Amino acid sequence: MPTLLLLSLFLIYLSLFILSAFNFAESQPFIGINYGQVANNLPPPTATANLLNSTTVGKIRLYGADPAIIKALSNTGIGIVIGATNGEIPALASNPDAAMRWVNSYVLPYYPASNIILITVGNEVITSTDQDLISQLLPAMKNVQNALNSVLLGGKVKVSTVHSMSALSRSYPPSSGSFNPVYQDTMRGLLEFQRENGSPFAINPYPFFAYKSDPRPEMLAFCLFQPNSGQTDSGTGITYVNMFDAQLDAVRSALNAMGFKDTEITIAETGWPYSGDSNEAGPSVENAKTYNGNLIAHLRSMAGTPLMPGKSVDTYIFALYDENLKPGPPSERSFGLYKLPDLTMIYDVGLSKKSSEVRLYIYIVTILILVRVLVSCPDHHHQTPSPTQVIPSPKTTGTSFWCVPKAGVSDAQLKANLDYSCSQGIDCRPIQPGGACFEPNTLFSHASYAMNLYYQTAGKNPWNCDFSQTATLTSISPSYNACNYPG
Repeated sequence: MPTLLLLSLFLIYLSLFILSAFNFAESQPFIGINYGQVANNLPPPTATANLLNSTTVGKIRLYGADPAIIKALSNTGIGIVIGATNGEIPALASNPDAAMRWVNSYVLPYYPASNIILITVGNEVITSTDQDLISQLLPAMKNVQNALNSVLLGGKVKVSTVHSMSALSRSYPPSSGSFNPVYQDTMRGLLEFQRENGSPFAINPYPFFAYKSDPRPEMLAFCLFQPNSGQTDSGTGITYVNMFDAQLDAVRSALNAMGFKDTEITIAETGWPYSGDSNEAGPSVENAKTYNGNLIAHLRSMAGTPLMPGKSVDTYIFALYDENLKPGPPSERSFGLYKLPDLTMIYDVGLSKKSSEVRLYIYIVTILILVRVLVSCPDHHHQTPSPTQVIPSPKTTGTSFWCVPKAGVSDAQLKANLDYSCSQGIDCRPIQPGGACFEPNTLFSHASYAMNLYYQTAGKNPWNCDFSQTATLTSISPSYNACNYPG
């Protein structure tokens, strides 16, 4: 192919690449953050609003309804979740006028300039063991909904409540996920109300607590989205390579089992502490950065979960700041992403728009270097396979790109990449015995096929060919004999 034409194709790809990368520098609606206020050293609301504007965070969740914060977030476009606390539930349940006053106080004065999207009535009420409060939850939600309807905000501002993962009696394997029978009647009433009003099922999954109860190295890798051998669901045959997806699919299975297959899920809280007692398993800056950073990358990939592929659920990371007045072990006061009082990052997980712009710059420079190399090279290129990469007679083309492992990637990482790719709903039958791509029967060859197929089906975005920085794009087709790599 003439070099000029090949260069033109590269420049077209560069343009698409830049457009995709710009998504990193914009607010992303599926990435939210929690703002807990059990502290006596919090910054002024305007400072928090300015901080959020400097990030790609698209939503914020308040546990109460602080008018100063709600007002400070006006005209930012940031979605705001406000909460009616557990202590407010009895009044909201018993008196429709109380619900109307609540809406008049915390919603009407600020909406729509402040983008209030959801009201959560109570937090983890179902598992509180307070039977009076549990019985009042649904009436309170209905009264708040009726108040919103009366001021023509029904459908614009949703009403939900937030649950703990302990509302499930089973969460492993994910396909067996089910709600505790003790809560099922109450849960069914809540879910029927939410289906009628189109609000999400909000829950708080924490892989951190799963690791605390099972502190093995392989469990840590599974919880942190790191390379691991995965866990296979005996009910579906799906291999899960991270705890977040497994917990989320357990919730999906529990909802499906009750007949609420169309109910959307929102992750109201998830996070990892950066500090804790010496006898606590898991808290560290490295682990917190790894969990939250990999979680954000996973959400941005739009891979979804095995049972909910191709989309990312709204996920609120816990938390914006540490809460120095919270009781419990030190880890409870060490979930913040930003320091007080200077609001600098405790560790960087890629939420800053500036860091996103730096990544964009790196992407552009990388592609420009590739273009320059292309211009200086002959029209046809030859790729020498690595010793473990047996791919006869590669077909050269400049019209497509394929995702393959980098040279020198460890077998453990290749296995993790293979398992992850095949768990995302792609067709891995060609690399099974008898398949067109089974031979050569090497981990490198099988991982190459699966990683490329995942990249091609997940959107062909740069981040779909990352695999913890162990993969790269090539314009040389890895196809060979009857084995065709989609491109």
